[in-house]
Amino acid sequence: MKPIELAKNVYWVGAVDWVTRDFHGYSTYRGTTYNAYLIIDKKITLIDTVKKQHQSDLLHRIRNIINPEKIDYIVVNHVEMDHSGCLPEVVDLIKPEKLICSKMGHKAILKHFHREDWPFHVVNPGEEMSLGDRTLNFIETRMLHWPDSMFTYIKEDGILISSDAFGQHLATSERFDDEVNQDVLMYECTKYYANILTLYSPLVKKLIAKIQEMNLPIKMIAPDHGVIWRGNPGKVLDAYSRWSVNEGKGNALVIYDTMWHSTEMMAKAVADGLQDEGISCKLIDLRVNHRSDVMTDVLDASAIVLGCPTLNNGLLPRMAGFLMYMRGLRPTNKIGAAFGSYGWSGEAVKLMNEAMKEMKFTLCHEGVRVQYVPEHAELSQCIELGRTVGRSLKEFFAGKEIESVG
Repeated sequence: MKPIELAKNVYWVGAVDWVTRDFHGYSTYRGTTYNAYLIIDKKITLIDTVKKQHQSDLLHRIRNIINPEKIDYIVVNHVEMDHSGCLPEVVDLIKPEKLICSKMGHKAILKHFHREDWPFHVVNPGEEMSLGDRTLNFIETRMLHWPDSMFTYIKEDGILISSDAFGQHLATSERFDDEVNQDVLMYECTKYYANILTLYSPLVKKLIAKIQEMNLPIKMIAPDHGVIWRGNPGKVLDAYSRWSVNEGKGNALVIYDTMWHSTEMMAKAVADGLQDEGISCKLIDLRVNHRSDVMTDVLDASAIVLGCPTLNNGLLPRMAGFLMYMRGLRPTNKIGAAFGSYGWSGEAVKLMNEAMKEMKFTLCHEGVRVQYVPEHAELSQCIELGRTVGRSLKEFFAGKEIESVG
């Protein structure tokens, strides 16, 4: 395979993982990549490494360009093991003059690998380093999404090497955004943000503003996962700006689980009510939808309506698990409501309402509870719940204050 050049003497030397289908609970149906970058200059520099199992791919690609032992510097933008897993072997082989990282990166590397003898060079936010013909600028991005994270900007080429930001879990033989299907690219980019970065949206908002203030000419964004943005890097910057303020699209999701189909009947009635108000909606059955795919829809939704029957004075396991997952990501700026069937106790609606309050959703309805199988009159209540959510959405987008029931 020929080396892939981003700019003159700047190369992608990463690995494509066609096999992985789960990334700590996030479904990766299209695999992923672990991107690393090599700069040939007076000081030859490797930026990031790869997951340990893909070490041979990294070294093979480097050897197609240069003997790895000639590398002078290694930059560690992010210490998570999918980017630093083979770092000990690479350091032992290369014996770099400098191992460059952030202050928090230094601490994380020591905690992971316990190698105080490595030639650490800790950089400060905004610090610049000359490689000869090129200059690296280091931008601290703490808690995006680990404390150690930073970007490396190649000043002369306008290339922002962005660690885990702006990436996608997407395995392809193509390396650039303008070479792949745009619908697939943006879906995987959306899914990536929804399941990894939603929690850090306030920091993403500040980061986008910081990049704009720095007025960096960005010709290319090279993330640590997925394809490299060279055709239209502004596209992903605009998407992150929108997602960071939790700007929904005015639509609603009816997310439910069901035991004997009573709650499913209620879910369909809620959807009818939403459609009566002209609201675009989607029914999502947790039995057949992975939580990470559901969160992808949640990112752009403006209303979340949850449905679940009561089991053992609580929730069905799938809904309980989904709520735990969603609460960890803390989506905000949503209208919420709940419904569910029950046999004799009926706590599910209360528990779902409490979870949505904890996430600071605006509850527009106290919820609908139906014992056993809903009759026509009870399904009419579900339709009215959907209509209430729909009216609340329209009021929200008209700029009116919505009174929360909780």
